[in-house]
Amino acid sequence: MTAVATEEAGDGTRALIFALFALACGHMLSTLLRTIPAVSLDLMAADFHMEPQALASLTSVYPFAFAAAQIPVGAAMDRFGVRPVSLSLLAGTVIGAIASGFATGPSSFAVGQVMLGVATSGMLMCPMTLAAKQLSAARFGLWSGAILSIGNIGMLLSSSPLAFVVDTYGWRAGFWIAALGGVVVALAVFLLVPNQAAEHKDESSPLSQMIEVLRLGFSRPLRGLIALALVSLATTLVLRGLWGGPWLMEIKGLSRVEAGNQLGAFTLAMIAGPLCIGMIDRRLGRRRALVASTHMVGALLLAMMALGAPHYAVSLLCGVPVMPPHYDLVLFVLIGLATSAQPLLFGMSRQLVDAHTAGKALAAINLAFFLGAALMQSVTGAVAAFAGLPAVLLFMAAMLAIGVLTFLAYTRPTS
Repeated sequence: MTAVATEEAGDGTRALIFALFALACGHMLSTLLRTIPAVSLDLMAADFHMEPQALASLTSVYPFAFAAAQIPVGAAMDRFGVRPVSLSLLAGTVIGAIASGFATGPSSFAVGQVMLGVATSGMLMCPMTLAAKQLSAARFGLWSGAILSIGNIGMLLSSSPLAFVVDTYGWRAGFWIAALGGVVVALAVFLLVPNQAAEHKDESSPLSQMIEVLRLGFSRPLRGLIALALVSLATTLVLRGLWGGPWLMEIKGLSRVEAGNQLGAFTLAMIAGPLCIGMIDRRLGRRRALVASTHMVGALLLAMMALGAPHYAVSLLCGVPVMPPHYDLVLFVLIGLATSAQPLLFGMSRQLVDAHTAGKALAAINLAFFLGAALMQSVTGAVAAFAGLPAVLLFMAAMLAIGVLTFLAYTRPTS
């Protein structure tokens, strides 16, 4: 009997791993779609007869729609379960990718981006929800980092491979390939994710749930975490998904593929980072200090990158017209590693609230992550148009530093 039970437990663990991997591939598809403009913004802007800075602001409708759909999608998972919601979202993702690929102007492109924002809004929370239901708190912490690492592979695909596709077949091909990927992921979810009935249904309306999540997010225990979450993921997503490519091509003079190679290295650091930070966290046991110090280092590295532009402080101190691209490569990798403590905010939120509000606390942190990305993307478009790309990096560095200081102020241990 013991051997049979052990074998059944092993089969159950393998099935759960396959299910989590299939769902995490949906998050991978989401990060791919979100970062396509990083290597194709100039070509898209030329096709739509508009300035790249204006198109950059327009693409912020994606993360705004993404953030707005968080709570309704979470409510749907409570009512119907992870598998049907995930399949519905993947179907919407395929349709949105096709619509974006066939866009003929800013308006039709914006419609496709809104569709994609809504459809991909639950791609991270689907595997997170399944993991939270099936795993212990300790194992959930490990898997939350693994899910983010798998998802960040999408940004690896949107670096050099996407740059090659865009150079060879045009920017629209990126969206069509993503649509095909959505079909493959949907098939994997259909085959590998169990159709479990939803538990602990919340019968309240999405509006009341949104109000409760916002109330919890503004509460004293979570205020510092929300402040950092608003700028943490936003910094890496906006740098990797929007301004990293223009910075390397316009300021440093790299080709599209060369810029893609550097963004690929940045992405590799973002893939390895969460797992490394998770292991450091388990060894040190000083989560608050680790989160604050790594993010502050990230802010300093961003400022150093900005100051390496032509005629800025670092270039002048080194006696060169502009810092070479290898300087940016090193900084990209270090920024990717330094800002990888983001999953620890999920763990801290679970520690700071009661068990019955843990789910809403996770939703509040997740909402802050992507609402912050939407705001950062929108504001940096205006900053770029007004003051140029170095100012964009300095602005993001300042916002990240302010987030860290607010986090430290509100998470100070009480005597």
